[in-house]
Amino acid sequence: ALAAECQTAGYSGVLIPYKCDLTRVEDIQSMFAAIKAKHKGVDVCINNAGLAHPEPLLSGKTSGWKNMLDVNVLALSICAREAYQSMKERNIDDGHIINLNSISGHIVINSSDVHFFTATKYAVSALTEGLRQELREAKTHIRATVRLQCCLPSFKNTPLVLV
Repeated sequence: ALAAECQTAGYSGVLIPYKCDLTRVEDIQSMFAAIKAKHKGVDVCINNAGLAHPEPLLSGKTSGWKNMLDVNVLALSICAREAYQSMKERNIDDGHIINLNSISGHIVINSSDVHFFTATKYAVSALTEGLRQELREAKTHIRATVRLQCCLPSFKNTPLVLV
């Protein structure tokens, strides 16, 4: 629906929806292969996916922690790597890798239900800085940036809000 809306509005470029389970490396790699086959590769990667489970450090379920790590940290890293490789293969030197983050990547909120989630968002900040350093070391002009979400989940009526 969003792709059609963008096209109808006259925006240039192509938005391609692709179903992908970010907890499965094979799905992520398949998505990048499909993009390569249809559009030659990725010039801009926006890592927007993220999730949270109310799993405190002292009593949380390991499965919830693992799911947050898989999506918020590993998937983001895999997508950044695959996007960079796509750009490098095609000599794209002005691409962008944008990691959307949360305020929880910068402060620790006094709520036990979000402490593990907060750790994953601090990881996003650290990974983005590491990516920036590696891109600089590779002498590329590809940019890695972190953006805070304009609408922070902790201030919206979502499962992250504790009543």
